[in-house]
Amino acid sequence: METGSPDDTGTTGIPLPPHPAGPAGEEPVWTGLPPGLLRMRRLLLVVWLGLLTLAAGVLPALFLAPGWAALALLPLALLAWGWVMLGRNWRSWRYAERADDLLISRGVLWREETVVPYGRMQLVEVTSGPVERHFGLASVQLHTAAAATDATIPGLDPAEAERLRDRLTELGEARSAGL
Repeated sequence: METGSPDDTGTTGIPLPPHPAGPAGEEPVWTGLPPGLLRMRRLLLVVWLGLLTLAAGVLPALFLAPGWAALALLPLALLAWGWVMLGRNWRSWRYAERADDLLISRGVLWREETVVPYGRMQLVEVTSGPVERHFGLASVQLHTAAAATDATIPGLDPAEAERLRDRLTELGEARSAGL
């Protein structure tokens, strides 16, 4: 039998179990975060590090000597580094809805993938702080019986966050009813 054929049975003739991604080995359909979250985080970075740059450059130059204004280069370098890192972090976030669970993947250096079975969800909430509301964003947070579960999807469009909340709640009720 050729490798990769649809009815691959491995070397022993026993059929291989389906891939953890789902039935028949298909990959989950991943959804990335909208670009509004990246814009919001970069704006906050510019505001806070811009103020720090001003303080680090202007205050020493006024009270000490003009050469001390070079201290402003440190927050500017941090701003450039943070700009790139925020982009990499934003691209690393994604989520996928499968038949029995929700996958959340994130992380640049340390990849972290959280799998939350629908039947284990106790509460699904949509939150949006004042800055998030200004940018038209909302976050979905899933609560399970395990206190260590960190299942949050930040920076979604509010309509998508509400749709996801309603779908996850519906699936959670359907799955937990069989317990």
